[in-house]
Amino acid sequence: MLAEGMLSSHRELAQKLRSFVARRVAPADVDDVLQDIFVRVQQGLPGLRDQERFVSWLYQVARSAVQENLRQRARHPLAHGDNGEQVALELEGSVASDTGLAAFAANAIARLPSHYQQALTLTEAQGMTQPEAAEMLGISLSGMKSRVQRGREKLREILEESCKIALDVRGGVIDCEPREPSNCDCTMRR
Repeated sequence: MLAEGMLSSHRELAQKLRSFVARRVAPADVDDVLQDIFVRVQQGLPGLRDQERFVSWLYQVARSAVQENLRQRARHPLAHGDNGEQVALELEGSVASDTGLAAFAANAIARLPSHYQQALTLTEAQGMTQPEAAEMLGISLSGMKSRVQRGREKLREILEESCKIALDVRGGVIDCEPREPSNCDCTMRR
């Protein structure tokens, strides 16, 4: 009897989570995100102190998994089978949807010192996590985090020297024009 009740509760909870996730991610990703949620719950359950807050904790885990999925899709659209048109629609107004600016950013990354260039290429262009990139390069995680942060700062300096960049309230690029005609290939009008 008790086992049937627990199984029924589990199924009911799984169905509620499925509808919660399905409203927020692509249909092809629902099962993957649910699996990720259940893995995170399994790993985090021993650390849960207040059993009465289980459901709110569970939905926080679900929100976190959904956000991670959305970040991965935005960062690596081709890896998720998205075509260029889908990416442009999902990332409307973002730098990634503008090929000229993306190519210019790639050239700007190439102008960085090699250790910053490696860090940004691995984490931003190839989609590795910082721990994976740190292990690959044989450096500490804090060292990788520093390289990524400093590399982003230096990249921003290079871009701001070459271009006038206008941002929206969320920090997304809405306009970019060269400071000098030969200096920047980022012309972008929205």
